[in-house]
Amino acid sequence: MSKAENKLSRREEILQALAHMLEVSPGARITTAGLAKEVGFSEAALYRHFPSKSKMFEGLIEFIEETVFTRINLIMADEPGVRDRCEKILLLLLTFTERNPGITRILTGDALQGENGRLHDRVVQFFDRLETQLKQILREAEVREGVRPRITVTASANLMMSAVEGRIAQYVRSEFKKLPTEYWSDQWPLLLSGIFGEVLAEV
Repeated sequence: MSKAENKLSRREEILQALAHMLEVSPGARITTAGLAKEVGFSEAALYRHFPSKSKMFEGLIEFIEETVFTRINLIMADEPGVRDRCEKILLLLLTFTERNPGITRILTGDALQGENGRLHDRVVQFFDRLETQLKQILREAEVREGVRPRITVTASANLMMSAVEGRIAQYVRSEFKKLPTEYWSDQWPLLLSGIFGEVLAEV
């Protein structure tokens, strides 16, 4: 293994350990001393791979962004219809958070208390980008499919994101007991019908 590959694997090991600690210690603040003990490194070794704890959190946020938006691009390429695009993007986010509980604490801000404000801004940008993606889908649907939501595009995208973010917040608040995908298959058709009326409810 080259030095570059070894460094990358060490970085990944540190990020995986950080995500694990966030999962098993909900509500607890992560310290570099605790993280070093978890990984089996010295604190000095941690700082050789990441200059600060903020950079470690930033690494996890980058993982979230890359994973989610790469899959969204695939959804956009594979699904032509507005309903399927919105449904699969929202389910992607719910499923991703359900499978990555520790990382989800970052998305709700629970794990970022007392951390660098830049990290909070990065999370805000992540959700803003998702909402913008939904607005773009809704605008394109009017042109391509002749489908228009019952309320404005902005309000419709915000409603969908609010429903998903609420489920994610419940997941963290329940210490990962109330799964984000629970009841979603029943709730989504109602949400869809509320946004589009009978246009898509009958599809």
